Amino acid sequence: MIPVTKPYLPSRDKLNTYIDGIYERGWLTNGGPLQQELTRRLEQYLGVKNLLLVSNGTLALQVAYKALEIGNRSSSITEAITSPFTFVATVSSLKWEGIKPVFGDIDPAGWCLTPDSIKENITPDTEVIVPVHVFGNACDVEEIDKIASQNKLKVVYDASHAFDVRIKGKSILSWGDASTLSFHATKLFHTVEGGAIVFKYESDLKRAQEIINFGLSDPHTISEIGINAKMNEFQAAMGLCVLDEIDENLAARKRIAEYYKTNLTKSIKVQELNESTPNNAYMPILFDDETQVYQLLDRLKNEGILARRYFYPSLNKTIYGSGSSCPESEYVSRRIVCLPIYSELDELSLAKIISIVNTVAEL
Repeated sequence: MIPVTKPYLPSRDKLNTYIDGIYERGWLTNGGPLQQELTRRLEQYLGVKNLLLVSNGTLALQVAYKALEIGNRSSSITEAITSPFTFVATVSSLKWEGIKPVFGDIDPAGWCLTPDSIKENITPDTEVIVPVHVFGNACDVEEIDKIASQNKLKVVYDASHAFDVRIKGKSILSWGDASTLSFHATKLFHTVEGGAIVFKYESDLKRAQEIINFGLSDPHTISEIGINAKMNEFQAAMGLCVLDEIDENLAARKRIAEYYKTNLTKSIKVQELNESTPNNAYMPILFDDETQVYQLLDRLKNEGILARRYFYPSLNKTIYGSGSSCPESEYVSRRIVCLPIYSELDELSLAKIISIVNTVAEL
């Protein structure tokens, strides 16, 4: 069986060493030394400040909204302009916080939320823009920053796919009022479950630190309406081990992505990247005809190969959509397939996958 992705499992001996330390200290959570070490090392590796580790990527989004006080205006409705071409957690996290998602459309080549569609959807109830760096491809961060500034809006980037992505020599996580990461096991960097928020301002980080610890500013003072979203020491131990080997993982993914792009037939469309450095977190391809998607999935499945329609359906066509129309997102979501990519994927398997894809593309 060839899965669409496979969790990266680092050195077991190194992981055991970290776990031995956890047992010796008896400190399992609540800001333990491994969580502190992972915070420092990630800030250094990614080139960012004000990074907060949390227990998963969905809570990262929800805590970011709370820390930035989204929804605290006098208006009874709070709107967020976001992309329909994303994983459902981007939107469900908004609804969970009582924020109404309003969908803009995407760029047909790069698949990110377009600045024009943001401007078209701004209303007096809009408080925040939630763009998504889809498959690690950077949004038009400079133009979005201008729109937000002109309209006094917050920006929270869903950067779940954008670990180690840079644009113009600067971490993509540096843009916006906050950027969130997912460290789920399927991501190229993971802590089994987990996530992080990178804040623009230290004051927002400080507030979020209290929010994820039940709203406590000290053991006897409740300063915020809080929640428990802390990362534990076992998660941090896995993250430290994966981070130790991240360069090898990224290099392997780069080789695999280049092999795909070199050998796939030219009729297959791939994502057009902006000025950002790719991290090869995913290997999406686009067909002209939706029937080819079904044919490909069936043929791959018959050979024990799993691919995924990622992201399908376009979220404006789900319970979150309220009948809105986003033709570019709807077009892409019906015709997209993510092919297997993970560091252990060998050339023989790659050749087999590519042969099947090319055959379907030529039908």
